[in-house]
Amino acid sequence: MKRVVVLISGNGSNLQAIIDSMERKEVPNAQITLVISNKKEAFGLERAKKHNIATKYFPLKPYLDSKTRSQFDLDLAQVVNGETPDLIVLAGWMLILSPNFLDSVKAPVINLHPALPGQFAGTHAIERAHSAYQEGKIQHTGVMVHRVIPEIDAGETILSEVVPIHPEDTLEALEDRMHQTEHRILVAAIRKILIPRVASSSRAEIKTFDNIQEECPKRLLLHSSYFNLGKFFSHNSGR
Repeated sequence: MKRVVVLISGNGSNLQAIIDSMERKEVPNAQITLVISNKKEAFGLERAKKHNIATKYFPLKPYLDSKTRSQFDLDLAQVVNGETPDLIVLAGWMLILSPNFLDSVKAPVINLHPALPGQFAGTHAIERAHSAYQEGKIQHTGVMVHRVIPEIDAGETILSEVVPIHPEDTLEALEDRMHQTEHRILVAAIRKILIPRVASSSRAEIKTFDNIQEECPKRLLLHSSYFNLGKFFSHNSGR
């Protein structure tokens, strides 16, 4: 059984999408073993508890008062490593993770970001995309799941999907469309990472790849570099 740790800071709608997909066996032989939030009031913690998933409130403030920010990342990594995860998912986690965390954890870390690769890194990406569309600077936006590196939202892209922007879109309408895409693409990315591949020379892998291509939404952009899973899963050893 593959073990997944999810980090959140808020409502947890993307967490719910992961939970639902695992309960429907869309991500087979996988379970979330722990949900961590830096916000005590994060509703995502309640979502996890309703599904009998362990939760942990891990606030930053005590470290700012008496310790250091780097120690926060080291201690957070220790908590995560205690779950022996196969994958760490940032699903609305609103704190930057430093090399102290990334070099210490023993599983790949992925993040969901509401923008296409190279666009609108950091916070308020949907609002910035909506404004850019109104100013005639872009015709569409998108969502990506990427590997986490110290540079913000700049890691290797696993999946991305274009999201159209319509002339009549309010910010709320665009947000709704983006969130629907987020739920789908995050589950698809987790599935692709956790489902094992066989040797590239075998016919079985070709069949698996074809099946996955058919299962993916047509707008999903599959990045060829993702399929170098040896590189992907060993990134912490050489980070």
